[in-house]
Amino acid sequence: MSVHPTAIVDEDAQLGANIEVGPYAIIEAGVRLGDGVRIGPHAVIHGGTTIGARCHVHAHAVIGGAPQDKKHDGSATYLEIGPDNVFREFVTVNRGSSGGGGITRIGARNLFMATCHVAHDCIVGSDVVMANGAALGGHVEIGDRAVLGGLSAVHQRCRVGREAMVGGGAMAALDVPPFTIAQGDRARLFGLNIVGLRRASHDPSVVSALKGAYRELFHDAQPLRIAVENVRRRFAGVPEVQEMVGFVETSVRGVCRSTAPGT
Repeated sequence: MSVHPTAIVDEDAQLGANIEVGPYAIIEAGVRLGDGVRIGPHAVIHGGTTIGARCHVHAHAVIGGAPQDKKHDGSATYLEIGPDNVFREFVTVNRGSSGGGGITRIGARNLFMATCHVAHDCIVGSDVVMANGAALGGHVEIGDRAVLGGLSAVHQRCRVGREAMVGGGAMAALDVPPFTIAQGDRARLFGLNIVGLRRASHDPSVVSALKGAYRELFHDAQPLRIAVENVRRRFAGVPEVQEMVGFVETSVRGVCRSTAPGT
């Protein structure tokens, strides 16, 4: 274990093996750090935070701060972070809120570039990339292997599906379906995330099915309810298409639509 003499580590914090804590870092009571966690200089880890093994928190990041929610009553809430995440400089991640479930959850192997923000009660999957300045409102859900471009933002209670991409500077005020690309203010769909699908090694037949499903769901001039039923029957044997259909059906805020409906 390596703790710089200027760091402040509360005696009630639980530290795993091979921890590194840099100069002037602060680790409060109630923090739990897994083996091999590295905390950079001037970083602050607030109470109620659990950080999984081998995570790296860079300089000036603030992890587990109180929710920025006026309804929060000050009661104990929590932040759970899985292993192998990287939080770059000035990233902020808030704990859950008392009125929203009380916990923020982050999976494994995510990269949060400088100045990103994850608000209260968010659920972030695994292998997600948030580029510089990307921000999530409260109660947002981000699926595995999603990518959020620099300076993008996701409105509170929205969802971004698995392997979707929200382009740089986009303002997503509606749900972004899995495997798609959304861009603009307010964000609209610009097709499938073909690069992401290729990187995830999806079979060409799956990509072809997703193209057909996307066209019928978001381009064809028919009610979405009818399109959902048609796509479900047409691609009954393709789990990825069924995932997209299920995402659309369970949307509460509504789903981003195509830039070119009816074409």
